Amino acid sequence: MTLALETVAQLSDRLHDLHARTRETPLFNPVFQLGLDLSRALEGGDTDLKGIEALVAELECASLKARARRLQSLLAPIAPDDGSSALGEFLTKTNDFAAFRARWESPRMHVVFTAHPTFLLTPGDMRAVADAARSGSDMPSDACQPSGKRPAVTLEHEHGEAMRAIAHAQNARSQIVREALEHAAHAFPGEWMECAPLPFRFATWVGYDMDGRTDITWSTSIRFRLSEKAERLTRYADDLAAIDSGHEQLARLRAAAAHAAASAEDFAGDLSQPQALSRAANRLTADDPAKLTRLGPVIAALEDEARGASDTRRAISLKTLAAAMRADGLGMAHVHFRVNAKQLHNAIRTHLGDARGLDLASKGAMAKLRGMLAEVAPMQTNFASLAIESSTATRQFLAMAQILAHIDADTPIRMLIAECEQPSTILAALYFARAFGIEDKVDVSPLFETESALEHGGRFLDALCAEEQYREYARRRGRVCIQTGFSDAGRFVGQIPASLAIERLQGRLAGAMERNGLTDVAALIFNTHGESMGRGAHPSGFADRLTWPLSPWARSRFARHDIALEPEVSFQGGDGYLLFANPELARATLTRIITDSPEASAECDDPIYERTDLSLDFYRAVRAHQRRHLRSKTYARAVTAFGLGLLNPTGSRVSRRQSDIRADRDMNLRQIRAIPHNAVLQQLGYPVNVIAGIGSAADGNYEEIAQLLSSSARGRQLLRLARASNALASIKTVAAHGELFNSAYWATRPYRGTEPHLSPACETLAEYLTNDDRSGVFRRLASQLRVDALKFHRLLEHLPGDDAPENPQETRRMIGAAQSLRLALMQHIFLKAVSVPVFSRANDISREDVLEMVFSLRIEEALAQLRRAFPVHFPSPADFALDEQADYPDTRNEGYAAIARDFIDPIERAYALMLRLSVAIANRFGAHG
Repeated sequence: MTLALETVAQLSDRLHDLHARTRETPLFNPVFQLGLDLSRALEGGDTDLKGIEALVAELECASLKARARRLQSLLAPIAPDDGSSALGEFLTKTNDFAAFRARWESPRMHVVFTAHPTFLLTPGDMRAVADAARSGSDMPSDACQPSGKRPAVTLEHEHGEAMRAIAHAQNARSQIVREALEHAAHAFPGEWMECAPLPFRFATWVGYDMDGRTDITWSTSIRFRLSEKAERLTRYADDLAAIDSGHEQLARLRAAAAHAAASAEDFAGDLSQPQALSRAANRLTADDPAKLTRLGPVIAALEDEARGASDTRRAISLKTLAAAMRADGLGMAHVHFRVNAKQLHNAIRTHLGDARGLDLASKGAMAKLRGMLAEVAPMQTNFASLAIESSTATRQFLAMAQILAHIDADTPIRMLIAECEQPSTILAALYFARAFGIEDKVDVSPLFETESALEHGGRFLDALCAEEQYREYARRRGRVCIQTGFSDAGRFVGQIPASLAIERLQGRLAGAMERNGLTDVAALIFNTHGESMGRGAHPSGFADRLTWPLSPWARSRFARHDIALEPEVSFQGGDGYLLFANPELARATLTRIITDSPEASAECDDPIYERTDLSLDFYRAVRAHQRRHLRSKTYARAVTAFGLGLLNPTGSRVSRRQSDIRADRDMNLRQIRAIPHNAVLQQLGYPVNVIAGIGSAADGNYEEIAQLLSSSARGRQLLRLARASNALASIKTVAAHGELFNSAYWATRPYRGTEPHLSPACETLAEYLTNDDRSGVFRRLASQLRVDALKFHRLLEHLPGDDAPENPQETRRMIGAAQSLRLALMQHIFLKAVSVPVFSRANDISREDVLEMVFSLRIEEALAQLRRAFPVHFPSPADFALDEQADYPDTRNEGYAAIARDFIDPIERAYALMLRLSVAIANRFGAHG
């Protein structure tokens, strides 16, 4: 009997029926069986790739609608009037003007717009999701039709998306500042003019992050900074013109914008020749009436005018614009440069003289760097210094020096140092900052991301804060900056243990600052959500999103020592930029941050921090379980079984390091970057680095662990993350991927004559895959995950179900349908690949090499080789304009058009449909990465 599998509803129903069979046969795999049903229909002619595409489109649309609903739920209420109402309630909580100023004159949050490979949605799909979320209604089906070819996600694309999101954020912040000032003018009529609101600062590292990439040159960063300056000055001028079209400052702002834009064009050109660079640099550095490097005088003039204004509305408008200028300076946002600690070590060694072989982790290195810091005098630099410098790290400091000298002299710059595990690294950074005269404008920030850094970071911070020169520097800057929660924390430690280790490190920072007399400066803690579910931050709501990276306990450590705290988080790529995709969403996002951010409190009586006999053992057990996976060849082989072939390219930074054709068999997890690693786990069906280990850590002590977690606000938050991830997870799906490489499956598929037309191809696959390890790898991994999952569900039985996701079954079935459909397409690709006629070795690529590419989903490479082996067009005598005629050769029928039509083109089309399904699956998870 032919199954009806022509709609997603029919796929869902069939999957539901197949799941019931697991009661009879526990090893039965409904996901793979549905994939086989679809494969038989496709290979038997009951459907074709056009019919499959209709199912893909339906799943795509449903996934976009689900993502829009999730966004609505996260931010609701979104309507501007509702946002103003919520903000109004918040404003009325403060009746004292001094308290009002304290609350509004320091940032509620620093918001960083980052990139990396997280631009999952096409621009059209992103707009459709954002528009649906803004409207509060379900997305119409005609809004999620395929929008053609996915655009390449280049650095320019990422930068443009960042600037668009920041512009929406700026407008939303100005609306909020205006409402705050209107309230102040009414509530504090004699004092409100002294208030200078600064509820948010924005920053970006798109175009300034050198860690892990070589495609961003120093001139790229200079060009971006100049273009951002031109854009921001234009926006300031437009805002001022809306207040007063004849304002005396307008000409100054517009001239400065034109000057910056012209210099941006200069630095966009080819600067490889000294003459070209000299022309660009001389225009930028020359004295010019239009050149503006400080906004302070403009801000002062606007605020003086506001004080003298007889019209309160005009005064509020002028102060709102001045507040924006104070927050952003001469750019769209503050900028974060980033280098790796190794790059900084290489740079400082050239300045160590005879001690260049010194171990930088030693006390001798610290003593040497102290002496160097004490003796170094600022050096004058120019663009030639920048052009001829070969050290990446030194180049970054030189670029910052030129930005501060000639583009924006007042706005500080962050220098993030990745994989920073030694205090000497920070002293090396301070040396370069002092040597180039920018120490008073650069915030050096170590990143704590590796297991070692998180484990030993407390000692690092103690040692750093004990350094007198660092304390002097921190007081000069007014803050101590660190970065936590980075992607590698979630990858190599596991999401749950990483979060617990991070908050412990944050608490250690508070202690180090108190012990070393740094309570008079602020602590700026940047968290990039790397320890969250799929890099999309905490999925359960905005309150969780705000307290997940900086918990109430961590905040209390600073509050008890009266240390001002400046939280900073990233909003990146697809998930983060959606929150700022249009003005209404941006306003709702910033409003939620203001109204839902926890107030500072020195008290935190959460039992998870009191019962350390239980909580520390629980943390260590989960971490140990995650470590076993990450050090296991089984796990590494499963995650890398398809390379990155299940993912669309979604960022300008390379997602994997290059390897040869057969290197995938021994690929190390470090060859795949952290965000794609998270994304691959989603595509395989089980977010191991979120869920794994929780059940095993509770084994033998379920009741006591359950009681601790359920009585703890932080424990319930940890469980909400795990439950949200588990609601989307399927171990059967993990196992199903392994069955693709099961030689016995292919050998028996046409058994008893059910699919005789596939017998040759199945026989070839069975023979080829006899020695393939992936079937066993996925089977072992699924078994390991199953044992741990049984224990996790046993723990859940001891917990209240209040925090469980609502009705996960529909979402599970939609993901299952997408997975089954993709498995059918993968089988189609495998069958087509082995059916391609044998071709001779050409260009050092054999048929076996091409098959290896196909089985690792390096499809584009495989197609390129197949097209070289079977060209559709050959050179012809007709290509030549010769007077003399010839009868030989006759090339009219020599092309391999039939092979292209029957094998190569279907592989290409099936793979494109596979990638569309990958996007649908990622949308159900809520983030890519």
